[in-house]
Amino acid sequence: MKLFKQILVIASLILIFILFDLFVFNFFTKRYFSKPELKAKQIEVDKYLPFAKETLAVSIKSDIGLEGKLPVLDGATALYPVFSGVAASLYSKDDVEFDGKDFSEKSLLQLNNTMGAYKRIVDGKSDIVFCAYPSEKQLQYAKDKCVELEFTVIGREAFVFFVNEKNPVDVLSQDKIRKIYSGEITNWKQVGGSRNSILPLRRIAGSGSQSAMDRFMGDKKIKVKIASPFAKAIAFSFRYYVSDITKYGGIKFISVDGIYPSVENIRNSTYPVTSNLYAVTRKYEENPNVKKVLDWLLSDDGQRVIEANGYVGVR
Repeated sequence: MKLFKQILVIASLILIFILFDLFVFNFFTKRYFSKPELKAKQIEVDKYLPFAKETLAVSIKSDIGLEGKLPVLDGATALYPVFSGVAASLYSKDDVEFDGKDFSEKSLLQLNNTMGAYKRIVDGKSDIVFCAYPSEKQLQYAKDKCVELEFTVIGREAFVFFVNEKNPVDVLSQDKIRKIYSGEITNWKQVGGSRNSILPLRRIAGSGSQSAMDRFMGDKKIKVKIASPFAKAIAFSFRYYVSDITKYGGIKFISVDGIYPSVENIRNSTYPVTSNLYAVTRKYEENPNVKKVLDWLLSDDGQRVIEANGYVGVR
């Protein structure tokens, strides 16, 4: 009888813990990590169309002497405002065709995300793509097609890690982040937080952010096990995607090695996890307009367009 009572007490305590953790999950972790804004900061294509009256893409009208065949611009979704601004700065309205859902095949502005853009630049369907550095698979595709790519650094971006704003952890070292994603650290208590398991979120393979995370991990492999539904999450992305979300509350950036990912810290390179933004072209490109666009991107006007659309310039 005594044993039965002890078992009952233990079972009751476990049930109370589960119910409490379920409450925390539903009202804190789940609430903030399923916000529509967090799921993507999805860029609405039509809101950043070049030449549209109320477009959000910033441009500076420039005449750089483009004649003949103009380069087809493409790239990552996160960089779409930048190369839309480039199109508005250098091209004419007739060069861009959008049917309300997609860009037409003959439009000089395309949007096929990181994976699609790298395939198109190799296949010769796009001429300048705006992306983060490619994955090994994307580099192999270019090698298999005997295409050499050239990478021109046009801006900088921070690679950030973020958690629920209720999470008491504000700072993590790079080493601890790698250990979280490699499965060596599994509970927030191990890094100064609450006694909750860690749910490390990932992105789709081949995306710019997942490729950047793979490079960040170095020799360590990502080994994320199925976590408890009551776990508290950590996620990663490029700063552009989540910078506005922090204004609404719900999440916060983690300071890495004690350095917060502010614009100032990205510009002066004190934030330790920064990424280059590239204008990617085919090596030995014969179209002279490609070089003209690349030179303009590094000019004062080009750098202003990059910064005005949410990134940090290299000059």
